[in-house]
Amino acid sequence: MLTQVFCIASVVMFAAGDKEMGPTAQWGGPRQDFKVRTRGLAEAWPESGPKTLWERDLGVGYSGILADGGRLYTMYRKDNNEVVACLNAKDGKSVWEYSYDAPVAEKHEHTFNDGPRSAPLLYDGKLYTIGCAGKMQCVDADKGTPKWNHDLWKDFDGSFLNHGYSSSPFGYKDTIITMVGGEGHSLIAFDKDTGEVRWKRLDYKNSYSTPKLIDVDGQEQLLCYMAKELVAVNPADGEELWKYEIGNQWNQNISLPIWGRDHILFLSTNEAGSRGLKLSQSGGKTTVEELWSNNKVKIHHSNAIRVGDYVYTSTGGRGPGLFWAVNVKTGEVAWKERGFDKATCLFADGRFIILDENGNLGIATATPDMFQIHRKVAVLQPDGQSKTWTVPTLDGTTLYLRDSKTIKALDLGKTTAEG
Repeated sequence: MLTQVFCIASVVMFAAGDKEMGPTAQWGGPRQDFKVRTRGLAEAWPESGPKTLWERDLGVGYSGILADGGRLYTMYRKDNNEVVACLNAKDGKSVWEYSYDAPVAEKHEHTFNDGPRSAPLLYDGKLYTIGCAGKMQCVDADKGTPKWNHDLWKDFDGSFLNHGYSSSPFGYKDTIITMVGGEGHSLIAFDKDTGEVRWKRLDYKNSYSTPKLIDVDGQEQLLCYMAKELVAVNPADGEELWKYEIGNQWNQNISLPIWGRDHILFLSTNEAGSRGLKLSQSGGKTTVEELWSNNKVKIHHSNAIRVGDYVYTSTGGRGPGLFWAVNVKTGEVAWKERGFDKATCLFADGRFIILDENGNLGIATATPDMFQIHRKVAVLQPDGQSKTWTVPTLDGTTLYLRDSKTIKALDLGKTTAEG
C-alpha cells in the first residue's frame, strides 16, 4: 500500500540567513532557492559532530525556523493549542509566546502528529502564521500581541487537507497572499495590516506547497502549485497568466519549483516525476515550452537546489532515499547516490548541508561529476510519529534545527567545528 508520509512536510521546511540581503523573512530564503550567502563554514566536522551551542525542549510540529535580528520564530502544538514562539537566538530562551485554541479537523490524519506544518512569514514588523487546521494569525513580531486572524477552512471554505494545512503565507507589497483552495478563492490576498480581503481568485483545489515569485521577461508572476496543476498569476490581483497540468492520484504537488536566470523552471512531484519548462513572455502572454520529462526523478516533499546547470535533490517517497544530480536543461541524470535517507538540504559556502528524516546531519560536496560526504552524524532523534522533515536554518555559521521534541543550535564555523 502506498504510504502518505510525503504529503506533510514540503512546506514546513525553511532556509535562513543571507549576509548580503539581511536575515531571511520567508520560507526558502529571500530568493526562495535554499541558498545561504555565508562564509567561514568548516569543511568537515569532528567525528562527534559540530559543537552544540544550546538545546531545549519544544512542542510537536514541523514548522520552519525563521531567523532575524537575534531572534528565532517558529510554531508548535501543545495539547489543543497551537503556539507561535519567539526565541532568543543566542540561548533558545523564550522571548514571547502566543497561544490560541486550534483543535485539528475531525478527519485529520494523526499518523505523523498534529503539529503546525508551515513556516512563519516575517513581513513589515509583523509575523504571519498558518496552523495545521488552517487558522491564520497576524501578530506583532516584537511583542507577540495579536493583530488579526482568519480561519481559512471555516471562514472561506478552503480545501481540506487530511495531513494538515501546510502552505506558508507570502508577502507582496501591502498584501499577504495565501493558498486556500476552492471555487472562487483558490488564492486570497489579505491586507497586511487589517486582514481585510483585497482579492480572491480561481477555482483550483489546494495542495501542500507555497507560493513562489518569479520574473519572466520583466513580468512578475506568482507560481502556485495547486492539487493538479502549476498555476501562475499576477500577484497584484490574482489574474491567471498560465497553467501547466501535472497531477497525481493523491492531489499532492508539494516541492517548491526552482527558477533559473535562463528562464528554465524545474518542477517535480512524487507521482508524475520531474519536468523542465522554458518560459518566455511578450505583451502579457507567456509561452510555456516543455523541454524534457523524467519520470524517474520523483521528489516527495524534499526541496531541490539549483547550482549552475544542475539541480540537486533527495528522493525517497517510494523506495530508498537517494541524492540526485539532474541536468536542468536536458533532464539527464548525472548520478544518484546513497548515503542519506529522504532528506532536505541547504547550499552554503560551496557545500551542501543535508539533514535526513532520521536526524542525520551531513556536509557534502556535490558537482555534476561527484558526490562526496565529508561527515555524517546523528544530531536529532525523532520518534515514531515524527520525522526530521524541517529544513534546517543557517544564519551566519549557526545552524538551527528541530524535531518533534527538541530545537537546537549548532556551530558550523571553522574555529569551533574543526578545533
